[in-house]
Amino acid sequence: MRRIAGLLVVPLLLLSAAACGSDDKGSDSSSTKNGVPAVTKGAEFGQKPTLAKGEGDPPKELKVEVIKEGDGAKLKKGDAAEVNYLGQEYDESKPFDNSFDRGQPFSLTLGAGGVIQGWEKGLEGQKVGSRVELVIPPDLGYGAQGQGDIKANATLVFVVDIVKGTTIPASAKGTEVAQDSIDLPKVGTNTDGKAPKVTMPKDSEPPKKLVSNYVLESDGAVVKGTDTVVVNYVALLWDGGKQFDSTYQTGKTATFPLDQLSIKGLKNGLVGKKAGSRVLLVLPPDQALGGQEQQGIPKNSTLVFAVDILAVM
Repeated sequence: MRRIAGLLVVPLLLLSAAACGSDDKGSDSSSTKNGVPAVTKGAEFGQKPTLAKGEGDPPKELKVEVIKEGDGAKLKKGDAAEVNYLGQEYDESKPFDNSFDRGQPFSLTLGAGGVIQGWEKGLEGQKVGSRVELVIPPDLGYGAQGQGDIKANATLVFVVDIVKGTTIPASAKGTEVAQDSIDLPKVGTNTDGKAPKVTMPKDSEPPKKLVSNYVLESDGAVVKGTDTVVVNYVALLWDGGKQFDSTYQTGKTATFPLDQLSIKGLKNGLVGKKAGSRVLLVLPPDQALGGQEQQGIPKNSTLVFAVDILAVM
C-alpha cells in the first residue's frame, strides 16, 4: 500500500484480517472434492455460507471453483468491485472473518495491491453476480508470517460473492472550472490519465480553513460520507511544494472507505463533490496530521491534494 494510504485508512480487511477466532469445533461435515472444501449450508448467492473442514493435504496451487455464475461483466485489472466473503483456514472448521455478519460489502480494486494475490488472481475474469470459492496456497496468501489469528503457511479458503463491478476511467473529466485565486495552487486540466501538474503560489500564506474546489466538474453521483471512493491523487507539502506521494508513480489507484479516513480534511473535502471530477484540496494542519510528524511530513504541515474521483462504490 502506498505511504499516504497507510496514514489515511484502517488497514484493509484482507491485508489485516479481523480476528473472529478459529478452533476445531463446528460442522462435523468434512466433504472435500479435488481439494475444495464443500459449502455445507447457505449455498445460494447472498447467503452466509458454512464451509466444511478440508480433508487431506491442501492443494499447492490456487484453485477457483465457480459455485454460481453470474450474468454480469467479467472483472478485469483496474476494475473496482464490491464483494461479500467468508474466509476460513483449510484445516479449520470455523471462519476467521466474514463480511456477511457486518452487512456491508468489502470494496477493492483489482490490480491495486490492496488484497492478497490469491484474490487478485482468483477474481480476475469472474462475472459480477457470481459466487466463487478460492483455495489459496500460502505463497498467494499470508505466507510464512501469517496474519493475526491466521497461522503461518496457512492455506486459505474463501467463498466470495461478487456483488458489483465498476470499470474505472483513466482520468477525471468534466467542465473546467476557473482557478482565479492567486493565493491557491493551480492544478492542470489534462485528461490523458497522467498526473496533473500542480503549480504552487508564490509568497502566499496557507489558508486557515479547508479548501475544496473543483478543477474539472463532472455530472456524476454526489459523494456521501458513507461511500467508498476510487481515486488517483498527487499530494504535496504547501511549504516548498515538495511532492510526498502520488498514485500515478505506481500506476495503481487507491480505494478509500470515507468513513475510515483518519485525515478528516480528505473526507470533508470529497463529500459533496461529484464522481468523475478533479478536485483541489488544501488541508490546514487541523484537517491534516496536526502536531504529528509522520513519514517525512513535518508537524503542523498544510497539505495539498489534486484528486481525481474516478468512481464511487
